[in-house]
Amino acid sequence: MPDETNTPGPGVFELVLKRDHAIVLGGVVLIVIASIWYTVAGIGMNMSAIDMTLMAGPIGQPMAMGTGGVWTGTHFVLIFAMWWVMMIAMMTPSATPAVLLFIALKRAGPDGGRATGFGLTFLLGYLVAWAVFSLLATSMQWGLQHIGLLNAPMMTIESRLFAGTVLMAAGGYQFSGLKHTCLRHCQSPAMFLSRHARPGFSGAFRAGALHGGFCLGCCWALMALLFVGGIMNLWWITGIAVYVALEKLLPRSVWLAPASGAALIGMGGWLIATSVI
Repeated sequence: MPDETNTPGPGVFELVLKRDHAIVLGGVVLIVIASIWYTVAGIGMNMSAIDMTLMAGPIGQPMAMGTGGVWTGTHFVLIFAMWWVMMIAMMTPSATPAVLLFIALKRAGPDGGRATGFGLTFLLGYLVAWAVFSLLATSMQWGLQHIGLLNAPMMTIESRLFAGTVLMAAGGYQFSGLKHTCLRHCQSPAMFLSRHARPGFSGAFRAGALHGGFCLGCCWALMALLFVGGIMNLWWITGIAVYVALEKLLPRSVWLAPASGAALIGMGGWLIATSVI
């Protein structure tokens, strides 16, 4: 009989592989915590997000605080980093179920030994999709400031009329077919992965980027509301992030989109009606 006392146990590497979910979930938590810290601290900005939140004025009437930063190449990169890190903090938690399910699928297949790497690659693709949005949002911020519709220091729209218009447009998008098509993909990661999962690391990146694209199609109008409440206003950042998570993860949440759309249209209409044109 073989000497069982000399039979080697599972190696460290094998034990680590059996904890794919824990490894990636821990990585996601660290990414989110670091992103929240970066956003709250206002790295590269003149003020922290806490300062901007405390000093925020009524919608469409931000406090006057000078001219703000000059748009150099370095300033553009800093604003882009601010947007992207903020999107990572806001969107990564609601994407975690899709990432973990993707790992489980890979773990059950022939590439099970590399499931952790595939999961992290999927997450990278997802975050790259939001990097594209952040680049567009940075360009929009520059454009709004350039034409005088954005208060530069507080980074918020300073026209009640325009703020109301953005609110109504975001509310209207909540009723659109594109919104609901993208939302279905975000709410059903199993359905999404059954249709779009591909082999290899390039397939994992593609699936993650595509999932990020659907989430972007679902949530971009809500993210535009940051221009209304203040791009670094923590109340608006937290409120939008919580709403997005509820919309994607709450069972039987089909009523949320039209309800929020009606509320946004009502709020926007009130701002427009009470604005001084």
